[in-house]
Amino acid sequence: MGDLIPPQPEATGAAKVEMLHFSKRFGALQALDDVSLTVEAGSFHALLGENGAGKSTLVKSLIGFYRADTGSVLVDGREREIGSPRDAATLGLGMIFQHFTVVPGMTVAENLALAQRELGAIIDWKAERARLAEFMTGAPFPLALDARVAELAAGEKQKLEILKALYAKRRFLVLDEPTSVLTPQEADEVLGRVKQMCRDGQLSVLIITHKFREVFGFCDEVTVLRRGQRTGGTSVAATTRDELAGWMMGVATDAAAIPGTQPPLAPPPAAAPGCAPRLAVQSLVVLGTEGRRMVDGLTLAVQPGEIVGVAGVSGNGQRELVAALTGALPWAGGSVSVDGQPFRPVRAQMQRFGVRSLPEEPLHNACVGKLAVAENLALRNFDRAPLARGPWLSRSAMRSQALAQIEAYRVKTPGPDAPIETLSGGNVQRAVLARELAPDPNPPRLLIVANPCFGLDFQATAEIHARLRAARDAGAGVLLVSEDLDELLALASRLVVLSHGHIALECATANADIGTIGRAMAGDMHAGKAAA
Repeated sequence: MGDLIPPQPEATGAAKVEMLHFSKRFGALQALDDVSLTVEAGSFHALLGENGAGKSTLVKSLIGFYRADTGSVLVDGREREIGSPRDAATLGLGMIFQHFTVVPGMTVAENLALAQRELGAIIDWKAERARLAEFMTGAPFPLALDARVAELAAGEKQKLEILKALYAKRRFLVLDEPTSVLTPQEADEVLGRVKQMCRDGQLSVLIITHKFREVFGFCDEVTVLRRGQRTGGTSVAATTRDELAGWMMGVATDAAAIPGTQPPLAPPPAAAPGCAPRLAVQSLVVLGTEGRRMVDGLTLAVQPGEIVGVAGVSGNGQRELVAALTGALPWAGGSVSVDGQPFRPVRAQMQRFGVRSLPEEPLHNACVGKLAVAENLALRNFDRAPLARGPWLSRSAMRSQALAQIEAYRVKTPGPDAPIETLSGGNVQRAVLARELAPDPNPPRLLIVANPCFGLDFQATAEIHARLRAARDAGAGVLLVSEDLDELLALASRLVVLSHGHIALECATANADIGTIGRAMAGDMHAGKAAA
C-alpha cells in the first residue's frame, strides 16, 4: 500500500474514515471486489447486504483482522497503515461484535479496565476507580461499577461492550448486529444514545444490520453490498425500502416481500366448535443441562390453521421447549397432546400424528452433513415404500424423490449425490423444508419451527415464510419460535413471550403493543396482566 503514515495517538472527536478500492480474495472466492465506502465524521452509517455479501470481510479488513489484497484507509484525511487490531485501536477505531466479549466472572470496573490498550501488570485501583467514576458521570449508559457481569441482563451487557470502547477512547465504532439480543426498548435506547453521541461529534458509527426499522429510524447514510461489490449508497432520507431491497437482491423488488416489512396477519378463522387443538402443552417442565427448570410449568395451545409465535430474549427456555417437543430433551413434568391424543416425540408417534420440525441450525440438528442430499431427503421415509422394497433400499426411488423435491423447492445443489454440508445455509433450509413438508403419505398437521431464517438472505427468507404460510393455509398448526420479533409479527396471528421459562405475555399480533412485548421480554411479569 505504499509509504503510509503509521498509527499515531491521540486524536479526539468523531473520526472520518474512508475505505478506498478494497479487494479481498479467499482462494477461489472473491469476497470483496473494488469496494469503497466513506463514513463522515459524526455520521451514523448503515452497511446492508445479504448473507455472504462481504460486509464482515470489509469491516474486518478495516479493523485489522484481515489484510486486504488491495485498498487503502484514510482516517481524518490521512492515509494510514492498519496491519492489526492494535493499529486500529491506536487510531481510535473499534468494533462491537454480535456476540459478547465481556468477562462474566469479573465486575463492570474490571472489564472496563481491561479494555484499555496499555494496561500494566499492576493496576493502581484507587486511581483507576477515580477515572472510572469520572467516566461514568458522562457515560451514555451508566452501570454500577461493582456489578458482576454474569448478573447483568443482555441489554446491560451490550451497553457494557459499548462503554468498553468509549473508555478505551474509540472515535469510530463498527457495530455488528448490536440489537440481536435486545428487547425493542433496549434496542431503541442503545441506538438512540449512540446516535446522540454522533450528533454531538464524539463518535462515528458504521452499523451492520438487516433491520430496515433501524436504518430508517437512526441512520444518516447507507451503503449496500452484494456479492462482494458495492451496489448502492445514498443518504437514508433519499431512499426507500424498495430501492434498498433491490440493491441487496440485485433486482427491482417489492419491500413487502422482505421479512419485517409486512403488516401483521389477520387472525385465522376460528376452529370448529369442539375441535381439539393441533398442539396442547399442559404444565410442561423441561430441565436444562445444569438441572435448572428452563421450561417451568408451561401451558399453551396451537389450533389448526394457526401460527403461534414464541418470542423472548435468548436463554429463556425457547431452545429447551423446541428440544422437548422434538425429542431431543426429556420433559420432567407435564403432558403434551396432538389432536387430543397423548403424544411423545418418538419417530413412530411423529409419523402417526403428522408432526414435523424445522430446528435451529438444521445442518447440525436435522441433517447428516456428509450424507448426500438425496439421503438426507430420505431420512423420514427410507423404511417405507416406494423407497423400501422389503429389506432393501431402492436407490433409484430415493434419487427420483430427491430430484422432484429439489425442483419443487428450488434447492441449489450440484446434484442429489452432493454432500448436504456443501450447500449454502438457505439451500439446507429449503432441503429440510422439502423433507418435512412432503406428504408422508399425508401432509403435516403440526410444524415445530425454530429460528428458520437466522443468517439467511432476504430471498431465502421470503421463500421459507411463504412455505410456512402455505402449511398454515392447508390446516397445519405451526409453533414458530424466533428471536426476530419482526418475523413473528409478520407471520403469527398470536404471540406468547417466554421469560424465565414462563409465559409473561400472550396477545394477538393484530393489536400487539411493542412496548408491552418489550417489557415482557425484559422480565416484567406484570406485562401479561397489563395487556389483558
